[in-house]
Amino acid sequence: MQILVIGAGVVGLAITRAAAMAGHDVIVAEAASGIGTGVSSRNSEVIHAGMYYPSGSLRAKHCVRGNRMLYEFCESHGVPHRKCGKLIVATSDAERAKVETLHAQGQKNGVEGLELIGGNAARALEPELSCIAALTSPETGIIDGHSFMLALQGDLENSGGVIAFETPVERLTPKAGGWEVRFGGREAGNMQADAVINSAGLGAQGLARKTDGYPEQRVPPLVLAKGNYFSYAGRPVFSRLIYPTPVDGGLGVHVTLDLAGRMRFGPDVEWIEAEHYEVDPRRADSFYARIRSYWPALADGTLVPDYSGIRPKLTAPGQPAADFMIEGPAQHGMAGLVHLFGIESPGLTSALSIAQDVMGRLRPASS
Repeated sequence: MQILVIGAGVVGLAITRAAAMAGHDVIVAEAASGIGTGVSSRNSEVIHAGMYYPSGSLRAKHCVRGNRMLYEFCESHGVPHRKCGKLIVATSDAERAKVETLHAQGQKNGVEGLELIGGNAARALEPELSCIAALTSPETGIIDGHSFMLALQGDLENSGGVIAFETPVERLTPKAGGWEVRFGGREAGNMQADAVINSAGLGAQGLARKTDGYPEQRVPPLVLAKGNYFSYAGRPVFSRLIYPTPVDGGLGVHVTLDLAGRMRFGPDVEWIEAEHYEVDPRRADSFYARIRSYWPALADGTLVPDYSGIRPKLTAPGQPAADFMIEGPAQHGMAGLVHLFGIESPGLTSALSIAQDVMGRLRPASS
């Protein structure tokens, strides 16, 4: 089967790899000049464990399964990573109740190794912490996301897959037995494909609206949630990721680490109308108080603007967080077509699992 995947981010590359390794003739059309230049290049590179998501949701399923698949992939492909673990901390009785709820939710989701500990035990692990209780997550880790994508690219190309850079897709038109794809770029033209998979990230909804015959009512809203990160201008004091209890709209301002040991704080959620990535230094002012709730020793003037990322959310502020939305022939009735919407966190962790899901949704249309 000739398959076209649109978007060479981490999920698109994982899908293409799965398709190529299954023996399909597969091409990735990427509008940019390299892999992973969009959402995939602007995240905290955390390997999530899966305790935050409702049981039975796609996010829970793919995060928990994807976590295990990702660690196995990293080991087999030499992708730099570290299973550093995470503490989700409570600084009040109300937050302790939330952490206990997360513990129960994680157990329902099949997350391994979760343990509730008291404040003294948490400080024994991380002496700079201030908390009355914490949830430990030993299966949480960090990864070199670009190395992961390069490994996916290597596998797909070794299996005969091809990436066409600077190839924006402009129109999808169903034809007998497949799809006609119109693309722009330096070598604009048309191609035929048996199946098309839309993994275009922030551009997924726009591409769905360029799919002839696709019901407009099936295209979800695109809500841009920008997360700003600040780096710490000092020696790292934590060896694990430190997360506060979740807040409305996100997971709160937390401590992330990279493989070089540098500490960053973020994100704060900024709801925006148009894509932009500037980090306003003044936003640091609101970070200090939130971080000092669990790290009182944070000194003034130690937060430096670092980077920002934009999540393609499907729900607006104040609304319950939406699940991943994977729309295949069984959902919309159009053979050989899968649209992926709202693939935000934990998309990197879930990528290999999502790829299996997408290939399974294509099988009925290809039989």
